[in-house]
Amino acid sequence: MPCIHEFGIIDSLEDYNEDKYEPKKYNCISVDDDFLTEIYHAGLKNKIKNLETFAHNVNRPFKGLAYCGITLIPTQSLKYFLDIIVETNLKYKSKELKMLIEKIFIAIKENKWMIHYGI
Repeated sequence: MPCIHEFGIIDSLEDYNEDKYEPKKYNCISVDDDFLTEIYHAGLKNKIKNLETFAHNVNRPFKGLAYCGITLIPTQSLKYFLDIIVETNLKYKSKELKMLIEKIFIAIKENKWMIHYGI
């Protein structure tokens, strides 16, 4: 089974449990780890490290995405996240990134947090 990163939308933070792996609950989409690693080292790293997030729960402020773990992406960080992924996809024209862009756009429109499950 390939290593993947999963991105979804949290309907309610009150229902979020950091001890459970629930990608179906958050309607997650997948991005292949090899691809994400490639674009990360090709320049995404310099931008994603400034993304204000939380590691595992809202009591642990973080920057970027937790490679091996859970990242919570608050609503106020989604526009920056969207801009990064759109800019990256101008070069790569990836179906996976297009799906991620659509997912981020929905989260922004609905004013909801996102979740990232690392590998």
